[in-house]
Amino acid sequence: MTRPITVGVDGSPASLAATRWAAREAGRRSLPLHVVHAWLWQPLDVPLDQDRASQERVAHEVLDEAVAEARSSVPSVPVTSEVVADTPVPALLAAADASRILVLGSRGHGVVVGFLLGSYGQQVIAAATRPVVSVRAPKGDEGRADTLRGEVVVGQQGSPEESAPVLEFAFEAAAVRGTSVRAVRAWSLPPLYAYSPGSLALADEVGGLEPFERKALTEALAPLRERYPQVPVTEHVEIGSAGQVLLSAAAEADLLVVGRRVRHSTVGMRIGSVAHAALHHAPCPVAVVPHE
Repeated sequence: MTRPITVGVDGSPASLAATRWAAREAGRRSLPLHVVHAWLWQPLDVPLDQDRASQERVAHEVLDEAVAEARSSVPSVPVTSEVVADTPVPALLAAADASRILVLGSRGHGVVVGFLLGSYGQQVIAAATRPVVSVRAPKGDEGRADTLRGEVVVGQQGSPEESAPVLEFAFEAAAVRGTSVRAVRAWSLPPLYAYSPGSLALADEVGGLEPFERKALTEALAPLRERYPQVPVTEHVEIGSAGQVLLSAAAEADLLVVGRRVRHSTVGMRIGSVAHAALHHAPCPVAVVPHE
């Protein structure tokens, strides 16, 4: 079964920007697009006039508007749609499970404050088993300037095995765009007690800490370079906060790709500090890819 790209819509300008992005991405990847709107009739226990038929009609109008936007953006992409009788978070998580990528919109709040992802979006990203892309409408145009901005920037952390799904997503995205990848590995000086004699000896073998980090990035990228020889790659190693380094590198990017470690914890799901910074402050769409 071909998994579609799915976009969750709510009638906001940002969700229409997400719809356009999702339609273009489906076209690039030769995938169908599925448009989802979650609406569940929950009458309130208050003396108000609650017209279920009118609210249901509005829900379908939200869906129809998004479908029309998708079809006008990329007429060649097959589009399906549904109003899901559920609350937003479980509805979107179920949609993500059945999709290659789930796309959500975010409301713009300026370049200094960043943008408000919203509690529903954060819960979905924190728990989704598939990549989730967050898209916001550019200030002043609500997403209608739909031109590519540049390269795909991806953050690489940990071992090659840990970062493999994140790098794979970034290289595939660059390949379908015909653009390059900038792979970023940020590092910092840890407290001296964090060093073991073995790790210090390993760092000395490659000439110091920064060369050690460069070697780690090169090794993680090697399998992707082999699978995607057509994708130009820039290796970017910089000392500093991972969130700050990534945001600086993604200032002119078309897409920023970050990882989210899947944590099986009783205290709930979290998106992590790097993904959080990217989602709230990056000027471009942000893909969050879960990995072990």
